[in-house]
Amino acid sequence: MGIMSKILGGDDGRAAGDYVELDTEEFETQRGTAAMHVHIADLSDQTDVIDIKDAIYDGDFVIADITRHSTSDGTTEHLIDELRQVTKEVDGDIVRKGDDQLVIAPTGVSISRTKLNNQ
Repeated sequence: MGIMSKILGGDDGRAAGDYVELDTEEFETQRGTAAMHVHIADLSDQTDVIDIKDAIYDGDFVIADITRHSTSDGTTEHLIDELRQVTKEVDGDIVRKGDDQLVIAPTGVSISRTKLNNQ
């Protein structure tokens, strides 16, 4: 059996009952001890930008969904420009992934522009 069959599942005779559901409560109690958090956000208006800015200033990592706007929408570009400025202020990094996501890193974190499997 190949590695992809192991990851994606193949005809290996396993049933759904062979897997264990993770208790997320266990992980939530450890959240406060991490030096950096990864946030998932929707970017649809100015209030979302404020929350994302706060997270970046706090030293956290943000993955923002920007699919609520069209790629030619001037509002989206304005919001992204604001986030670029914040990222520059904190010496972080920002990358637009396709037309639907922004990846924003805090101080001291660089985002590679090359996919791991394309190096």
